[in-house]
Amino acid sequence: MNRIRILLAALASGLVFGLGLIVSGMVQPAKVLGFLDLLGAWDPSLALVMGGAIAVGLPTFAWAKRRQAGQQASLLGEPMRLPEARQIDRRLVLGSLLFGVGWGLAGLCPGPALVALGAGSGPAALFVLAMLGGMGLFEWLERRRRP
Repeated sequence: MNRIRILLAALASGLVFGLGLIVSGMVQPAKVLGFLDLLGAWDPSLALVMGGAIAVGLPTFAWAKRRQAGQQASLLGEPMRLPEARQIDRRLVLGSLLFGVGWGLAGLCPGPALVALGAGSGPAALFVLAMLGGMGLFEWLERRRRP
């Protein structure tokens, strides 16, 4: 029964997230590229979307951190697994740069790309294939790096 509640919560979260991406225009590469065009026809609306996400996320993560310290379980009874890494290293900086370059070139990042793919977007399909290829390449390189 708990597994069904977890799956339903994941489905509801994904639907709300996808709907938010559609309503905010983040699945439209032109809108994202307009936000990134600081010297041209800058579209600040995406900054409002990001600000809204931060306004919701900060208190939620703070609440989850306090809850984790005292209860060690989510509202659905699953273990709390908040990020523990705090260091900024070369891998984080390079990965962030690579993510940003891809976002700037394509006007998509993984979440909006999956939503646009679900809507039948050809460019999103190409982006998702490239993303999966990059993830596979990363995993292959990681396996080669570690004995």
